[in-house]
This record gives sequence, structure tokens and C-alpha cells, in this order.
Amino acid sequence: MPVKKAPFSSFTDRKEPSVKDLAVMCRQMATMVSAGLTIIKTIRILAVQTENKKLAVILEKVAVDVESGYSLSTSLAKYPETMPPLLIGLVAAGESGGFLDQALENIAGTLERDNELKSTVKSALTYPTAVLIMALMAVIAMLIWVVPVFKTMFDRLGGQLPLPTQILVWLSPIAAWGSPVLVVGAFFFARWWRKNKNEDKVRQVIDPFKIKFPVLGPLQRKLLMARFTRNLSSLVDAGVPMLQAFTLVGETSDNWQMKEALARIQSAVRLGSSVSAPMNNEAIFPPMVTRMIAVGEESGSLSTMLSKIADFYDAEVKATTAQLTALIEPLMVAVVGVIVGGMVISLYLPMFTIYNSIH
Repeated sequence: MPVKKAPFSSFTDRKEPSVKDLAVMCRQMATMVSAGLTIIKTIRILAVQTENKKLAVILEKVAVDVESGYSLSTSLAKYPETMPPLLIGLVAAGESGGFLDQALENIAGTLERDNELKSTVKSALTYPTAVLIMALMAVIAMLIWVVPVFKTMFDRLGGQLPLPTQILVWLSPIAAWGSPVLVVGAFFFARWWRKNKNEDKVRQVIDPFKIKFPVLGPLQRKLLMARFTRNLSSLVDAGVPMLQAFTLVGETSDNWQMKEALARIQSAVRLGSSVSAPMNNEAIFPPMVTRMIAVGEESGSLSTMLSKIADFYDAEVKATTAQLTALIEPLMVAVVGVIVGGMVISLYLPMFTIYNSIH
């Protein structure tokens, strides 16, 4: 008898594994490998345990490939849309160096910290985003349903409407037919964005804007530095060659400017330069990062220095996020109050004018 699929199963089957899913996978894999389980048995157990259906299917295919003689890193590399280059690179280093369990622990820790920082930023932006959406919906609702009622009343009373009221009356029919257009446009834009957000042409425009954006730009920059130094530290600590490490970090940076800067630094290192020297010429790297990396190179403790920089920026991201949250919440309440209150006052202004004309 065929098994019935749960509601929304077709959606969950297509859902991409999150950073948290991958971190849990690597943590469990490291525990089982260090306990003496074979890679094939470990992967099959994880395929059964994982809650993400797409990840479970991928792990089953990886198990078949490993059983056929492929290495774990080669098998994972067949799924670049799901498995980040950092994960594949560290697994390959762990396999060649004989410390796969340690490499997996390292990956899990890196992914967990990355997910923690992302969650911190998202939680800080959830409130203002929700308030803005609710304010927009309230404004549209008033324009569509409330303003026409007042307009009919004003037409009967006659007289010249104040400018704020005229603006609301003019916007009312636009909101009536513009709202469906806005919803449809947002739907198609979301689909286009999901498909094209990783294209270089889009990244070249969006990524520089994200870093320069007022208030949120510095936070984005700190988050970028935390991810860069943490990922590079993990790769260097695992013994990945520097040139390969720059390639992997660039692909996982999630920023076009960072990727291009690392490609230029990689070219200079290939010609015999140190890491910090060409980094001085890249505006995306703060002077502190460049100087500390130079100290790490000179002392032979680059991995440790990178880890300290990452810890510093982790703390900076959390502190900046807390400050933004404390600033944005009252600011958003004030903005919504001004918008809604301004509309209400604009609707009642003609009544005051009529009252004054009567007396």
C-alpha cells in the first residue's frame, strides 16, 4: 500500500538545508567517526536521522558514491548548491591528513558560529521589518477604504480641501489599483531574486551597496570580517594550502567585493608576496585586520591571530546589533505614529475649515 505524503511534503522535500542543518550533520558525523564507525555507516545513519528531506536524499547518494570507492570530499563536491566549498575543502584536508573527525568538528564549530551571527542580525531586523510591513498595510487600508468615505462627505459639503487632504484623495484610487500590482510585482521579484541573487552581475551592484548602506552597512562589514577570518583560520589550521584557502574563502564569503579582493591577493601570494602586503591595497579590509594578520605571519601564528580577529568581530557584531535594536525600536514606533497620525489629521482638517467658515 503506498505511503501517503504528509501535507506540504512536496515543499519540505525541496527545501534547501540550512547552515544549522549542515552544522548538526558535521557535529554528528564527527562524533560517530571518532567513535569508530565507518564513513558509509555514519552517512547512512545521518540520512535517516536528518529532518531535512533534501539533505537526506543527498546523503544517501553520497553513501552510494563512497561505497563505490569515491572519497567523501569528492562525493560531497557533486552537490555545490548544498555543500559549501569550505565544508568540502576541510573534509578533503581531514581525509588527506588522517584527522577527519577533527576537521568535521572544526567545520561544525565554524558553521555554528556563522549561524549564530546570522541569527543575531536577523532577530534584530525582524521587528523593524514587521513594523514597516504593518504600517504599509495600515496606510494602504486607510487609502482604499477610509479616504473614499471622507471624500464623499467632503464633496457634499463643498469648499476647498487643504493640501494634505487633497494628496490623500489623489492617492486613494492609486492605492486601489496599485496594491494588486504591488503584490504581483513583489511575488515575481521574489522569484527572480531567488534565481539570480548569486549572479555576478547582481552581486556587483548589490554587495557594494550593502556595505555602504547607512547604519546597517558597518554591521554588514563586521559580519563579513568575522566570517572571512573565521573561515580562513579553520582552513589554515587544517593545513589547507594558502592559495587554495583563499579560493575557498572567496567562494563562501557571500560578497562579490570580498571575492574579487581575495582573488587579487591570491595572485600576489602566488608571485611570492606575503598575505598582508597586498591586503593593504584592498579598501574592504580594515587596517586593524591587515596589521594583525601581518603580526601573525611574522610570528608564525597566523591561524591563532585570525581566530582572535574573528572572536573580536563576533563580539562587535553582537554589540552593534544590540545597539541597533535599542535604537530602531523606538524610532520605528515614532515613524509609524507620524505616518498614521498625519493621515488622520489630514482627514479631519477639512472639518476644522468648515467649522471656522460657519462661525
